[in-house]
Amino acid sequence: MSTLFLLLILLLGFLITFQIAKASEYVGVLKGEKKNFEQNNRVNGFLMIVFLIAGLIGVYYCNELYRGKILGESASVHGEQIDTMMYITIAITGVVFVITQILLFWFAYKYQYSEKRKAMYFPHDNRLEVVWTVVPAIALTVLVGFGLFYWFRITGDAPADANQVEVTGKQFAWIFRYPGSDKVFGKKYYQNISDKDNNQLGLIWDDPSSHDDIVTSEMYIEVNKPVKLIIGSRDVIHDVGLVYFRQKMDAVPGTPTTMWFIPKFTTAEMKTKLGNPAFEYEISCDQMCGRGHYTMRGIIKVVNHEDYVLWLAKQKSNYAQVMSDKAPAAAGMAADSTKAATMTAEPAAAKLVAARQNGPGVRSPKARQ
Repeated sequence: MSTLFLLLILLLGFLITFQIAKASEYVGVLKGEKKNFEQNNRVNGFLMIVFLIAGLIGVYYCNELYRGKILGESASVHGEQIDTMMYITIAITGVVFVITQILLFWFAYKYQYSEKRKAMYFPHDNRLEVVWTVVPAIALTVLVGFGLFYWFRITGDAPADANQVEVTGKQFAWIFRYPGSDKVFGKKYYQNISDKDNNQLGLIWDDPSSHDDIVTSEMYIEVNKPVKLIIGSRDVIHDVGLVYFRQKMDAVPGTPTTMWFIPKFTTAEMKTKLGNPAFEYEISCDQMCGRGHYTMRGIIKVVNHEDYVLWLAKQKSNYAQVMSDKAPAAAGMAADSTKAATMTAEPAAAKLVAARQNGPGVRSPKARQ
């Protein structure tokens, strides 16, 4: 019903425009073609100035209305650099936009048709061609240079102490994998993928390194700690979009890509900063990947170190989940491996984990803060 109503409105708008054009044509015939042409020229020239002023005011108003209110401050260290690059780009292109638009509309008004003036042509001018070639070339070179610099920083080698998370896209969800106590991801093979058998990534169970790998549907990362994302896809091309961290990277089947960043604010801190109690960092798919593309959204939790260690301690390895019915003993070994990894963390974190496991009401002073 709404579609039909919209079509009727469009049809009505077309008929009104057509009738106005016909009426204008008849008026022009009555007044005389030349006089009508001159009058239309004056009206169009005046409207050019009106559009120029209204347009510049509109641009300024929108800038003041939405500046810094859509995404807020960048939530990653790399994101600050991306924002800086964006501001530089907007400054350069903004100056060019204002100058060219003023010239465009002013020239249309000032040099409208007149019998007292003849048009002049410049078939060739070396100085003008040098100016409009060299100046844009320099500006674009600077912008490309900034882009390459930040791109190589984001996609370059992450710090040695960075946490690693494997991010895999599928239609239409995200899968996250963490290495266990050995800090090594187990091998996987695409023919082993089976959602029915709870092996979403196709892990090879004969590889001991896969026994303590943790597979989750939510990503947990530490604040102020580098995190390296190893990105892939198990079906079509997706794209990891981390808008609040100002990060973006393709997820390509069979070709892993990487990027890294340092989160600046926990999820709780961002809720306060944005005044939104329901805020969550999200990972979106920024590449059209099928009919359910719009639903492909994942949650990212940024927490402090103690909460991160506690969360890891609560996770059960994918191997333990799959083998719990088939091989309880093997599942127990995998669980012990995860527990051992937790207890090798910093003493304060290990004590916090032990305290919370002993009773829900026992918390360290630091955790209460």
